[in-house]
Amino acid sequence: MTDFARSDDRHFTELSDWSFAPRYHAWKDLRVHYIDEGPREGPVMLLVHGMPTWSYLYRDVIPPLVSAGYRCIALDHLGFGRSDKPTDANWYSIARHTEVLTSLITALDLSDITLVCQDWGGPTGLAQAATMPERFARLIIMNTWLHHPEYVYTDGIENWIAMWREGGVFHRERPNAALVPLLSGGLASPSAILGAVAAGTEPTLQGEAATNYAGWAAPFRDLPDAAFNGARWFPLSIPANDCDSGNAAAQTAHYRTLLGWSKAVHFVWGGADDVFPESWGRDWSNRMGATFDVIPEAGHFLQNTHGAEVSDHILRRIREE
Repeated sequence: MTDFARSDDRHFTELSDWSFAPRYHAWKDLRVHYIDEGPREGPVMLLVHGMPTWSYLYRDVIPPLVSAGYRCIALDHLGFGRSDKPTDANWYSIARHTEVLTSLITALDLSDITLVCQDWGGPTGLAQAATMPERFARLIIMNTWLHHPEYVYTDGIENWIAMWREGGVFHRERPNAALVPLLSGGLASPSAILGAVAAGTEPTLQGEAATNYAGWAAPFRDLPDAAFNGARWFPLSIPANDCDSGNAAAQTAHYRTLLGWSKAVHFVWGGADDVFPESWGRDWSNRMGATFDVIPEAGHFLQNTHGAEVSDHILRRIREE
């Protein structure tokens, strides 16, 4: 049996900007949360999150897509959101996250899929298109990457990894990664955010920032330190440091396979991201013969701050195909 922690449902039902009904997929002895909104027979939008987020990331993207007739499915990776959180740090690997996502796609027998992916949703989601291309209609790629030997990791990525290693601000008991999307989105000052993380205290927030923080903090409220191991291992799995759990060889294979992708590809990029800069997104899109739309003022978590604009770009590019 897998030892795991489970989030209290009341922390999600209390959110003022989240009203989607929870659904659950069984993966071995663990419960994987996902939402399934829109017409059951509609074309599928599969929305995949990364670190340190969950399906809440897509709360403003989903309603316009559903209104346009799409069936929107967004899961929470194990260790995140409403999904169970294995407490053994050695349980986590990118290969395992990828396998869990594959099991959801096949269990629901999804086809005609538009993949929408960002951050670690790229390596886990794009793996599905590379290995099961017959199930996918197109790719929407946002502020992510696939490892390959020629890829140059930015200082932003190296600094992010260092924050989780010994001596880093997140190398502590119950690290509050819920503050990261607020920092990226400019919803609170860097000094307030990093000060709260370092002190292990709750930030003083109001208005939109307080609402946003409640959504990111909900999955980890009242949980023990071991429940944070999934969050710890995403940054420590980035293959910039040859971490085996980053699935670097498979990422390289998927990158090279998808350079030959013959179906539609559209990039939507947050232009103010210091982790995956616009120059990388444009280079990758050119290699794939894809369209490229940039939201200049959006940071790494562009869905969090510019969700309606993201969905507008997606729907417009699909209409133009």
